[in-house]
Amino acid sequence: MESQPPPPPSSAPHDPPPREDEGGARSAPPPPDLAEALRELRDSGVAGISATGDAARALRDLLAADVSLARSAAGRSAVFAGAAVMFGVSAWLLLMTALIVVLSNQVGLPWWLSLGGCGLLSALCAWLALQKATGYFEHTRLKATRRQLARLGIGELSALMPGAGSADSARAAESKLRDRARDAGVTPP
Repeated sequence: MESQPPPPPSSAPHDPPPREDEGGARSAPPPPDLAEALRELRDSGVAGISATGDAARALRDLLAADVSLARSAAGRSAVFAGAAVMFGVSAWLLLMTALIVVLSNQVGLPWWLSLGGCGLLSALCAWLALQKATGYFEHTRLKATRRQLARLGIGELSALMPGAGSADSARAAESKLRDRARDAGVTPP
């Protein structure tokens, strides 16, 4: 009698062992029946939905913690920004006072000319800072996002922008719209 090796261990405990045909060769086990396949599919779906729910809860907790941290940090940064402005203004006033004294006593300029020169210097610095602030404030309008939403038909510009499938540039359409509004004397959107 010929000794045969033991069958290989199966991946699942419910799989039947491989069968031998008439020639002694082993064949693969038969596929699972339809009910078993549907049960496995259901179990996989339930596990996927459960994992999605767990990920959503973790994301919600992370967002809540992040918003809480941001709220706390915003308050503290406002306090320290106020302190920085206070010390910056006092330092500027002291430097301007020292400059006025130097211009009057050392250089020999009259007081009114020393005060006027320092006032003009302060006004120039304020104007330059205001121009930079206005330029940066334009970035808060989310222009690129608004253009893309308009292409999708969302927002106040949607009737004026090319559609999502169009090859026309939304930026070019915005420029044309802005030029037409300026020519008509209307504030552009």
